[in-house]
Amino acid sequence: MSRAAFAARFTGLVGEPPLTYLTGWRMALGADLLRDTDMTVAAVARTVGYEDPFAFSVAFKRARGVSPSGWRRVR
Repeated sequence: MSRAAFAARFTGLVGEPPLTYLTGWRMALGADLLRDTDMTVAAVARTVGYEDPFAFSVAFKRARGVSPSGWRRVR
């Protein structure tokens, strides 16, 4: 199956493109880890698939509207 065919089928079944789904899943997992553990932001970033904690922080803030450390304080 080609990437384009996979993306079209995935979007049709799930309702959003694969990378959007993956980002949402990573942010949800990251939010849970920030709330439920004492892991550093860098450790959470690595756990959810980001090599760079800065990139994770930017993506997290875009998705959740608050920085990872801000999320941890509020939750």
